[in-house]
Amino acid sequence: MPTDHRDRFVADVVVTLKPVVNDPQGDVVREALHTLGFAEVAGVRVGRYLAVEVTADRATARARVDAMCQQLLCNGVIEEYRFTLRPADRSVPAPP
Repeated sequence: MPTDHRDRFVADVVVTLKPVVNDPQGDVVREALHTLGFAEVAGVRVGRYLAVEVTADRATARARVDAMCQQLLCNGVIEEYRFTLRPADRSVPAPP
């Protein structure tokens, strides 16, 4: 596939608190799971999932999503992120 080929990709982005940052929401979920009988749960970290659709060649899409995460989607002081890039399903039209 040539590098100048533009295609639609979906970036599956996961943003979580850095391990050194307390996660009170995760603590609440852990306690609720214990209350429901899931005593084996040792810890829970809560984060966000975003699906970002982009049109570009693969290398550009990866670079642009990385920039989006650094500039808006992730607070680099307390959060970290990771993402995977996959082809968009062409049978589903892009949202307006």
